[in-house]
Amino acid sequence: MFIPQSYTLAVILCVITMICWGSWGNTQKLTGKTWRFELFYWDYVFGIVLFSLLLGFTMGSTGEVGRGFLKDIKQADSHNIINALIGGAVFNASNILLVAAMAIAGMAVAFPVGVGIALALGVIINYVYTPQGNAGLLFGGVAMIVIAIIIDAVAYKKHSISLKKVSGKGITLSISAGILMALFYRFVASSMVTSFENPEAGKLTPYSAVFFFSIGVLISNFLFNYLIMKRPVEGKPLSFKDYRKGSFDVHLNGVMGGMIWNIGMSMSILASGKAGFAISYGLGQGATLIAALWGVFIWKEFKGASKSVNTLILMMFLAYLAGLALLIYAGA
Repeated sequence: MFIPQSYTLAVILCVITMICWGSWGNTQKLTGKTWRFELFYWDYVFGIVLFSLLLGFTMGSTGEVGRGFLKDIKQADSHNIINALIGGAVFNASNILLVAAMAIAGMAVAFPVGVGIALALGVIINYVYTPQGNAGLLFGGVAMIVIAIIIDAVAYKKHSISLKKVSGKGITLSISAGILMALFYRFVASSMVTSFENPEAGKLTPYSAVFFFSIGVLISNFLFNYLIMKRPVEGKPLSFKDYRKGSFDVHLNGVMGGMIWNIGMSMSILASGKAGFAISYGLGQGATLIAALWGVFIWKEFKGASKSVNTLILMMFLAYLAGLALLIYAGA
C-alpha cells in the first residue's frame, strides 16, 4: 500500500485535507436553494463510502510495504473494527449538526465556530493519547485558532445585528457540532496500527480504518438523518419520497461532496504516520480557513458588512494563519 515517507509529504497531504474539508460544503451550497440538507446528506454519505472503496482497491492494494486492503480487513480484530465504526457514527452526528448550521448561518460562520472548536479540542485529545511534536508550539497554534473563532463569532454577531437577522440557533448548532467532531478522530486512531510499514496483527491500516469508518457513517445515517428528516431544524418533515424527486445533477452534487470530504479524511489518516495524530488532525481542520474564504469571497455571506466587521474578518484570517503555521512548526 502507499505510505508517505517524509514529514514534508505528510504536511502536503494535510494541506490537501484542509482544502477538501473546507471545500466540500460548496456542493451543499450549490443545491441548498432547491434541495434540503437532509436530502443532500444521503448522497453525501454514499460518496464517502464509495471513495473509501476506490481508495482501498487502488492505493491501498498497491506497493510492497505494509499490508494490502483486503488482507487487512480479513485479519482485523472486532474490537478495532468497532472503534472505527464508532468513529464514523460520532462524526456523522457532528457533521449533520454542522450541515444544519451551515444551512442556517452560512459557511463563513458554521465552519470557523464548529470546526474551530473541533480543532482545538481534537488536538488536545489526540496529543494526550499520542504525544508527538513540540507541545509549546502545538498549543500556541491552538490558542491562536481559538482567538480566531472568537473574532469570527463577534463579527457574525455584529453583522447579523446590522441586518436584524441574528441566528442563535446557527451558533448553537455549530458549537454542538464542534464538540462532537473533536471526538471522532480519536476512535479511528485507536483502531489503527502504530507502524504503517510493519503493521501489528489485529489492528487496522489507514485504508481499512477509513473503510470501516465510512461504514459507521452509513449505518448511523439511517438513524440520525432519518430522525432529523422527521424532526427538522427548519421547515416541514421529509420522507424518502422527497429524496426520489431529486434530479441526477442534484444527487451527483451530494456524492461529489462526500467523495471530496473523504479524500481529505484519507489524506489526514495517511499523514498521521509521519506527523502524528494531533498535528495531522489539527492541520486538516485548518479547513475552517478555506471554508471562511469560500463564504466571504464566493458566497458573499458578509456582503454589505461595516468597516469594523471587515476588519474583524481580516483579523480572523490572520489569527488562523498564525495558528496553522505554529502547528506545522510543532511537527518539524
